[in-house]
Amino acid sequence: MRRIPFSYALASLLVLALVIWLAFGNFQRFQTTPPDAPPRSQAGPRVEVIEQQSTPFIPQQIIQGQLTAERETTLRANLAGFVAEKPVAQGSRVQAGDTLLVLDNDALPEQLQQARDELAVAEAEYSGARNLRQRELISQPELLRLQSALSASAASVAQLQKQLNDSRPTAPFDGVLDRVQVEVGDLLQPGEEWAQLVDDRRLKGAAWVSQQQVGDLTEGLPVTARLLNGDHLEGELTFISHRAEEATRTFYIEATLDNPAGKRLAGASAELTIILPPRQVHTLSPALLSLNSEGQLAVKHLDANDQVQQTAVQLVSADIQRAYVTGLPDPLRLITLGAGIVAIGETVSPVPAQSQMTTQEPNSHSTAQDSVHAPAD
Repeated sequence: MRRIPFSYALASLLVLALVIWLAFGNFQRFQTTPPDAPPRSQAGPRVEVIEQQSTPFIPQQIIQGQLTAERETTLRANLAGFVAEKPVAQGSRVQAGDTLLVLDNDALPEQLQQARDELAVAEAEYSGARNLRQRELISQPELLRLQSALSASAASVAQLQKQLNDSRPTAPFDGVLDRVQVEVGDLLQPGEEWAQLVDDRRLKGAAWVSQQQVGDLTEGLPVTARLLNGDHLEGELTFISHRAEEATRTFYIEATLDNPAGKRLAGASAELTIILPPRQVHTLSPALLSLNSEGQLAVKHLDANDQVQQTAVQLVSADIQRAYVTGLPDPLRLITLGAGIVAIGETVSPVPAQSQMTTQEPNSHSTAQDSVHAPAD
């Protein structure tokens, strides 16, 4: 009998083993009940979340302005004449009614006295004529002539009195006599400027604000003026223009500032800080702001059911480190990591953030370099 080669026998055994393995390994698909499905994870995407409350915040508007005296006027001559005296030195403080300059009056006091005497005569003649007219001893035209003479005498007295007053101009209000431009012996003509009177006990801070800023302003808001040397003046907003300037579309505003020390500041520039009413805000990183479908600034957060919500916000203030916004629920479950990979309405797995955001705590000592708005304590 012929023997089967060993290699053939080995190959046959391997084929037989493969057939048996395939047959028994495929029995699973003939089972009457399906196998148990592998457990599916019920948790959604993981996001980092912090919970925060809104905090009080005091917005500010910082604008560049110019300081002017509350009252100032240019003194001009009302009468032609030579300067006879300068009773007040340049730079001196004066009271309302003080004589500031004396012009040569050309015997105006004597002329005024003569006119007053003539007025007294005219009054006496008119008084006697009225008694005579009551008894019909003089005619009505004669009485009217005497009345006209009386009026002319009174007008002459008033005119000479005004000329005498104009020859001795007085201060219309308390202030500092500034920039006196005449010397004794100079000839002044009517309308010629000879000095300025400045009342700088209170100052006006004038500035221009944009259309976006003017809506938040109301008269009476506190204002702080920071000077170039670092000093500060306190006051309040006293005027807001009702019409924008056509060329720049900006609105003119004025703030009244106290200057009790009488510092020489009129005409100088200053930085005006307007303190707006306090508001409740949420503080977050500017990187967490996004745009919603309507192009508004919005923030993603979680509701009580761990579903992603997106709420439009109003930006109150912002810098490179933090943003102050309103319009969010309070308290807020803010998504700090993973907001970009989750959709609105999706259920997620919140994970408490290991560290809070690196935002500066609100304080009242923020500088203009940190933020143009100062939070409240």
